[in-house]
Amino acid sequence: MQDFFVALGLVLVIEGLILAAFPSRIRDALETMRVTPDQQLRVVGLVAAVLGTLVVWWMRG
Repeated sequence: MQDFFVALGLVLVIEGLILAAFPSRIRDALETMRVTPDQQLRVVGLVAAVLGTLVVWWMRG
């Protein structure tokens, strides 16, 4: 459970830094997501989740 909270904290740090460094680009990206079809967002989300799982599995062995 400790690893989960560490991972969650790292996600918050990374997203916070990106928002602080590139606020206008984040707005543009969110607008692009708003007009992207749901099915395409689902596919991208599933691919990201699978890749993230593979990275964790590979690193944790």
